[in-house]
Amino acid sequence: MLIDHEYIYKLLEDAQKASPEEIQRILDKAREAKGLTHLELAQLIQLEDKTAALREIFEIAGEIKRKIYGNRIVMFAPLYISNYCVNNCTYCGYRRDNEYTRRRLSQEEIQEEVKLIEKMGHKRLALEAGEDPVHCDIDYVLEAIETIYHTENEHGNIRRVNVNIAATTIENYRKLKEKNIGTYILFQETYHEPTYTQVHQKSIKNDYEYHLTSFDRAMEAGINDVGAGILLGLYDYKFELLSLILHNDHLEEKFGVGFHTVSVPRIRKAEGMTLKDFPHLVDDETFKEIVALIRLAIPFTGIILSTREPSEIRNEVIHYGVSQISAGSSVGVGGYKAQTEGIAKDQFQLEDHRTPLEILKSLMKDGFIPSYCTACYRQGRTGDRFMPLAKSGQIQNVCAPNALMTLLEFLLDYGDEEILKLGEEVIAREVHEIPRKETKQQLIHNLERIRGGERDLYF
Repeated sequence: MLIDHEYIYKLLEDAQKASPEEIQRILDKAREAKGLTHLELAQLIQLEDKTAALREIFEIAGEIKRKIYGNRIVMFAPLYISNYCVNNCTYCGYRRDNEYTRRRLSQEEIQEEVKLIEKMGHKRLALEAGEDPVHCDIDYVLEAIETIYHTENEHGNIRRVNVNIAATTIENYRKLKEKNIGTYILFQETYHEPTYTQVHQKSIKNDYEYHLTSFDRAMEAGINDVGAGILLGLYDYKFELLSLILHNDHLEEKFGVGFHTVSVPRIRKAEGMTLKDFPHLVDDETFKEIVALIRLAIPFTGIILSTREPSEIRNEVIHYGVSQISAGSSVGVGGYKAQTEGIAKDQFQLEDHRTPLEILKSLMKDGFIPSYCTACYRQGRTGDRFMPLAKSGQIQNVCAPNALMTLLEFLLDYGDEEILKLGEEVIAREVHEIPRKETKQQLIHNLERIRGGERDLYF
């Protein structure tokens, strides 16, 4: 069994015996970005007196993040194209039993949404849709992807479409691959099989093994970038966190590469549900710990943080390992366009309502480089080609320059006077930090070309 429940329970039981010396050894190993064994992660999870250890865990997670990703934060936005759904997931606003007007966007409406998203500066989208084989079949999704890529915008097209749709067949994953998608994203929601069965009720989605093995089928179809996630609050986070790492290890052993990204959403209020129905909700302090432990356990995997989280939490956990965040998000179908009341329904409640400009200003004031880079995908640095570059540190030689070039594009095309001044200061500072002389010279040359009107330059 891919997720051996008894093995996880035994890990958590054995982990309670760790001595202070053993914990320190684990932390020293983690500091070297070597990852953690299942037992080592369980030992950190099971710490009773966490005060001192947590300070060091946060510190190490920040060190690893800076070592691998530098101070870059990749930006994206979700695009919901359909809220038709045949499933009855108890935590979701799109559940079948909720009665409201269902809709899917026409290709023209998708174009309108894309234009509005692009006006915020985004070049990377995450396509989202409910599961409905009739109203939202694979052909509709494929056409939507093509529409997104070919929508002409004032300052250029969308450059990468990640796709978050229901588990499907190898044949359908091949079709997605042929449409040049970026990362295929699918949340397991919960790895605890009894809870999975309980929260998904009578639904197509209520097939634990089929859902769990979706990434195997995707990789067999040639998709080598996959993004996982757990919905924190469905079951005990300790079990979920260990299961997530087991799943990643399974893919690494079978296909040579694990998760490209991991998302860490917490349950939020949605139509037709109340948070009181979920006894495993994760508080803020535990959430911070989870993010940091993921960074220690799988150092080279990206961590995605959405606008489900309030700005204060997002600003803090970015320091503990987050590498991608959404900005200016809408989680309703047609949500980027002013809608008649009752037409657009959000899938869940958002907490961070800042504009992309406000978020970028905050990031840069905190010492980060907002990045709109999509170069690795278009240069073929994905899957088992990306991870060796990341683990060797060579990826830094292209990621930092690409981040700065896309930041300058944003400043010139979408920025106001304040952010332009702030961003130019960031670029000047970061160019000085580029270690390779040849790279620095080419970057300076490219930045001047961008100021002269050229776009989409990358290493």
